[in-house]
Amino acid sequence: MNQQVTNVVIGGLGGQGVLRASDILADVVLRAGYDVKKSELHGMSQRGGSVSSDVRFGAVVHSPMVPAGEADYLLVLTADQVEPNRHVVRSGGIIILPDQVDSAKLLNRKSLNVALLGLLSSYLPLPEELWMATIREQFPEKLHAANEQAFKLGRAARV
Repeated sequence: MNQQVTNVVIGGLGGQGVLRASDILADVVLRAGYDVKKSELHGMSQRGGSVSSDVRFGAVVHSPMVPAGEADYLLVLTADQVEPNRHVVRSGGIIILPDQVDSAKLLNRKSLNVALLGLLSSYLPLPEELWMATIREQFPEKLHAANEQAFKLGRAARV
């Protein structure tokens, strides 16, 4: 990566794992040596409402909020969250949708957020071992296999 800031917005509904996904991403880029800033918008998340989290990283990051029209990546955990978040995506930005991963192959359906991070990871020059180490730290041991499988499924899904 060069000196520019990479902007990622993760969107979904309360309980889908938006905040966990953004925590994992932020931890991975921090371990890779980047400056990282993260912000969250909870809204009505406890009632299944929209949740979004911005993660920005690069050599130097001054603000945690992704400006409108500057997201390099929009990752949504449910397709209906594309429209509420589309305004943040830059021209040529990449939108990652849940149907890009075969969720029927997930060992645990709650691991969709990690599978979509796997897909996102295929666009980012961050070592896979950092992702796997972070995933293992973020989940209890009984969930390691399901989340590692989900990540690899997502990473392999990029066409």
